[in-house]
Amino acid sequence: MSTKRKSLGEQLKSSRILRVMFGRKTIILCTIILLVMILMAIFAPVVAPYDPNADDLYNVLKGSSAEHLLGTDQNGRDILSRIIYGGRVSFTVGLVAVAISSLIGMALGLIAGISGGIVETVIMRVMDAMSAVPMLILALFLGAILGQGLGNVCLAIGISMVPSYARITRGQVLSVRNADYVTAGTLCGGSSARNSIVHVLPNCLSANIVTMTGSLGGAILAEANLSFLGMGIVPPTPSWGAMVSGGYKFLNSQPVIAIAPGIAIILVVLCFNMVGDALRDALDPKLRGTLGKGAKRRKANRRKGA
Repeated sequence: MSTKRKSLGEQLKSSRILRVMFGRKTIILCTIILLVMILMAIFAPVVAPYDPNADDLYNVLKGSSAEHLLGTDQNGRDILSRIIYGGRVSFTVGLVAVAISSLIGMALGLIAGISGGIVETVIMRVMDAMSAVPMLILALFLGAILGQGLGNVCLAIGISMVPSYARITRGQVLSVRNADYVTAGTLCGGSSARNSIVHVLPNCLSANIVTMTGSLGGAILAEANLSFLGMGIVPPTPSWGAMVSGGYKFLNSQPVIAIAPGIAIILVVLCFNMVGDALRDALDPKLRGTLGKGAKRRKANRRKGA
């Protein structure tokens, strides 16, 4: 009976979170846009009309037509195909970089929060030093050391985003490490490592999940910046940032080369940020269930004031 009640409670909680998260039409629209772009990137060989790296010197800098919906670039390559394939690079960098940063950052934050003392001081001072440098500058520095390539770009961006996860995880650990259930685990003979993984870490995940969602857009934007500066993906692999970098020279003759991938970057980053904000509102107990009621409260206050 208790199992049924628990499962029913979990179902109600999850449905409430989904209702709050998707309570705005803009969030639904952003989610649809992200799903469409991700599916197009996954099935790029089927969706893309041309090979993204195939040069066609007879169709250089052509405008929109039935054959090339967005025209061609300075090498005669189809712009639409390169944008679709470029989504593979951007989403891969976002997912891998966030996975690297979250795993390293959460591990360091967990160790710092549980250990305390000199270990916590050393870890957090290193995080403070990394946080003092802007993420893009740090990613540029690491990219210069590691070199170009998809793997090195993911590693450089991932390391540059570690401090945010370490800080969040440490703060969560400090708030729950003295909780009753953690003390009960210790009294039952559980080791510090086991209590940290079984009892403390799960209570730190919700805040980090929200950070991950927002960091996806930041990682994609960082990759675009690195590629724009020539330190990202190695040509001729299509990348949105590299396309903007190579296309801004032709803004007068063929502006679509730079504008189209720029719009793709803006859409993805904006949608990820908005979905992340909605997820934060849904998981935050203080905000849960209040979505959409702000306008009603303001109207009620105005009537009372009148």
